[in-house]
Amino acid sequence: MKQHATLASLTALSAALCIAAALGLITPWLTFVFKPLTTLLVIAYAWPRGADTPKQRRLILIGLVLSLAGDVFLLWPKEGFLPGLVSFLLAHLAYIAAFCVPLRLAAKPLAFAVYAVVAALILSQLWGGVPAGLRAPVVAYVVCLASMAAQAAAWWLKHPAEPAARWAAIGGVLFMASDSLLAINKFAAPVPLSALWILSTYWLAQWCIASSLKRAPTSP
Repeated sequence: MKQHATLASLTALSAALCIAAALGLITPWLTFVFKPLTTLLVIAYAWPRGADTPKQRRLILIGLVLSLAGDVFLLWPKEGFLPGLVSFLLAHLAYIAAFCVPLRLAAKPLAFAVYAVVAALILSQLWGGVPAGLRAPVVAYVVCLASMAAQAAAWWLKHPAEPAARWAAIGGVLFMASDSLLAINKFAAPVPLSALWILSTYWLAQWCIASSLKRAPTSP
């Protein structure tokens, strides 16, 4: 429990410093330190968890490492956008596979229908601002993101009493919120204090997804 609280505090501090740097409140280049560091701390939080579901643990860790790669690519918003997009797309595929361990894909069609509508609404707001060369990758990414969130929601709908399923579903919602804000800010209209909203929801999403792995009984 003490280790959990320490990691949570360190992650929150690192995230706050990264956001402050991104907003220009402190030296901006510190984002190059604290952005990857925050995700590394989430990986450290996830690492000892999930001993009872090794396949799911492996897939979520793969997703987190791919997210770390995406974070690094996106430190260069223009040159790194497409590699970052691909990294996060692969991360979502890993998360989808992880959430398919307790429940087959699309076992709850209603969850997928709801997220399909949400994804379509988001794309409709962005479409005019997305460059032609990025439209196919953006659509592919939105489909993967919405599918990840829907599969997490389906797991929770099937097993509402399971804390792991609830954490996954919350993580899916937060990831959709974070990436929607990022896309609106990039392709539609500037979002005030965008770094605050995008990064806070992003790391909360990753923390929730990591929390969908059960803590080992022997963990302090």
